[in-house]
Amino acid sequence: MKIHDMAMGPYPARVRIALAEKNMQLRVRFVPVDLLKGEHKTPEFLARNYSGTLPVLELDDGTFIGECTAITQYLDTLDGHPTLTGTTPLEQGLIHMMTKRAELEMLDAISIYFHHATPGLGPDVELYQNKEWGLYQRDKALRGMRYFNTILRNQPFVAGNVFSMADIAVIAGLIFAGLLDVAVPAECDALVTWYDKMQERPSVKNRITMSDTTTA
Repeated sequence: MKIHDMAMGPYPARVRIALAEKNMQLRVRFVPVDLLKGEHKTPEFLARNYSGTLPVLELDDGTFIGECTAITQYLDTLDGHPTLTGTTPLEQGLIHMMTKRAELEMLDAISIYFHHATPGLGPDVELYQNKEWGLYQRDKALRGMRYFNTILRNQPFVAGNVFSMADIAVIAGLIFAGLLDVAVPAECDALVTWYDKMQERPSVKNRITMSDTTTA
C-alpha cells in the first residue's frame, strides 16, 4: 500500500497515527505531495482523489481511498481486529459521532481559518479568500475546544473509555491549532491535560518521522 501525504500535515497525521496504533507503518510506503507547490490540485492528483486533499491511500490493485475516516476504517478492519472504530454497534455509533463532531467543530474549522484568514498555502494555491469567514471559523474552533473540554472532564477519551479515531481527530485539530498559534482557551484545563498525555503516545510522538525510512 502507499500513502500519498505530507509529513507535517494535520490531516495526514490522522492516518499516520492510526497506522502506528495498528502497528502497520511498515506495511505502507509514503509518497510525499508538496502542498505549497499545489501538487494536490494537479490533474494527475485529482485523478487519484477528486477532492484534491491529503492523505490518499493507494492499494496494490490501483484502488484509491480518500478521506481520513474512510482510510482509518479500512485500515482498522483490515486485520479483522478493529481497535479504533469500535467493535459493537454502540461503540461504532459513538466513535463515528464524536469523530464527525471533532471534524465539524474544530479540525475543519481551523482548516478554513488557515485557508481564508492567513496566507495559507500562498497566492498560487489560495485563489479565493474570505477573511471574515476564516475568523468566524477560528472562533467556532475555540467553541469546539470548550465542548471537548467538557467531554474530557467526565471520561478518559473522546468517545468513552477507549482510545479511538475520535481521539485522533481531536489530536489533529490541536496539532493544526498549534501550527497556527491558535491557543487553547485558558479554561480548557481538561483538554490540555488530555492532549499532553496524548502527545506521549508513540503513535503521536513519532508520526512525522515514521516515513523517513519508508518513503517511496
